[in-house]
Amino acid sequence: MAKRKILIVDDEKDFTDMIKLNLELTGKYDVKVENKGRDALAAARQLRPDLIFLDIIMPDMDGGAVLFNLRNDRETRDIPVVFLTAIVGKSDRGDLGNAISDRPFLAKPVTASELMECIVNNIR
Repeated sequence: MAKRKILIVDDEKDFTDMIKLNLELTGKYDVKVENKGRDALAAARQLRPDLIFLDIIMPDMDGGAVLFNLRNDRETRDIPVVFLTAIVGKSDRGDLGNAISDRPFLAKPVTASELMECIVNNIR
């Protein structure tokens, strides 16, 4: 079985390195990391990931703008996107229906088991 491709876009390098390591240790995923929002579209076009984890607050381009660009590009519009965010806590999930801008989200800090469950539930 081929490994699934995951793209992580988040400006926190230590956080993305930790997620990449945890996912790759399973042997099920090839993971690419981008630490700048503005590089996400090119990375998504090149990698053609099965899923994108996307931070909302980034200094160069916020996650909403990245999502807008992904959705308006024919090559990336159908890639599932899950927001990773610290602006919404885990206790807020019920109030938001587990979605921000109609996208599922995970609240930071996130555990490896939450990541795995999210991938299974959202991967195409």
